[in-house]
Amino acid sequence: MSNVTVKELTSKAADRGVKSSVFTLKLLQRIVMILVGAALMAVSLEVFLVPNGVIDGGITGISIMVSELTHLPLGIFLTLLNLPFLILGYKQIGKTFALSTLLGIVVMSIGTSLLHKVPALTPGEPLLGAVFGGLILGVGVGLVIRSGGSLDGTEIVAILLSEKSPLSVGQIVLFINVFIFAGAGFVFGWPNALYSMIAYYIAMKMIDIVNEGLDQSKSVWIISEKYRDIGSALTDRLGRGVTFLDGEGGFSGDEKKIIFVVITRLEEAKLKSIVEDWDPQAFVAIGNIHDVKGGRFKKKGIH
Repeated sequence: MSNVTVKELTSKAADRGVKSSVFTLKLLQRIVMILVGAALMAVSLEVFLVPNGVIDGGITGISIMVSELTHLPLGIFLTLLNLPFLILGYKQIGKTFALSTLLGIVVMSIGTSLLHKVPALTPGEPLLGAVFGGLILGVGVGLVIRSGGSLDGTEIVAILLSEKSPLSVGQIVLFINVFIFAGAGFVFGWPNALYSMIAYYIAMKMIDIVNEGLDQSKSVWIISEKYRDIGSALTDRLGRGVTFLDGEGGFSGDEKKIIFVVITRLEEAKLKSIVEDWDPQAFVAIGNIHDVKGGRFKKKGIH
């Protein structure tokens, strides 16, 4: 065996070792995030929401109402009612999603059982319970979703139904939750149903923040005859790399240059100011981006 061959084999073995270590680290990170997220949801339910007669949407909300009517532990219903949707998710979405969801649901169910006798932090204050419970619940669910899992079977149903209907996932979830919150009105009273909707709204906002971040990214398309000057200014004053794309006017047929750049939400006002300085008539289109990876998105030094 030649020295070159030995070196190649050694290099390949080293690469496999590095890839294996990276995979193990990512898997461990995913598991930790799911554990933390599920634990936070358990805290939200048993310490803030349930003691004040406030529910969450989806299967969790149904579980809370059934637990209240039967006087059986909440954790039992969180597992049993989610199980059919977990099996459905395994068949339709994938093994990784199902295992991540199973881990989250089991930890959440055990957590609610362990915390059941812990005194509520906001006893007799359903509004405070809804606010704090919604915040903590949203962070917990957001961490699990970011790790590739779910803590509620309603989302699985919505994903599958959206593929065969003109409704979006969000619209289907909202439609289902209308009936769930109406049920909460009969079980806990209509004021508590209103508090439940407040908690749900806060939780949804927190889920968005956890998944998209406070510093949400935005994609920007700029069409201007002064594209070179604007591109240079964006690089110098914002520290962002730009890409020039070839375009053609649909009406005029003229060739145009399009500037494409990705910025953060906090840089939007400054970008508009830069473009305005060079070309007040420039066409600017800005859209939200949920995730940015690769390329050269990292901010450069500015001057």
